[in-house]
Amino acid sequence: MNDGEELQELIQVTSSKPSKQRKALYTAPSHVQRKLLSVHLSEDLMQRYGRRSFPVRKGDSVKVVRGDFAGVEGKISEIDKKSQRIYLEGITREQVSGQTVKIAITPSNVILTSINLDDKLRAHALERTKEKEK
Repeated sequence: MNDGEELQELIQVTSSKPSKQRKALYTAPSHVQRKLLSVHLSEDLMQRYGRRSFPVRKGDSVKVVRGDFAGVEGKISEIDKKSQRIYLEGITREQVSGQTVKIAITPSNVILTSINLDDKLRAHALERTKEKEK
């Protein structure tokens, strides 16, 4: 194997075609889809943990910063990894039939205001980045 072939194996080739970009998102494995559900931290959380974003989980509190529900704060009640959307408690809409349905929100439109640290591994992941800064 020559140097050119070794270099080509190390470099991950990505396409600039939008259709291939979308396909990569929709067919991504679940551990990658989880990372795609990362949201920006609020200013005080950014200062405390020394990082800009973190993957969300059910039970985290977020504030909507863009869209029809801008300014609304709530807890995450459900996460849909397949469609890359989150659902908040209290953000619903009534259909014509009278049924109440939850409204899906894109993670890029929210900021994380408080983190559910019941899981020790999750708390450790936040502390790990804090230690790297020192």
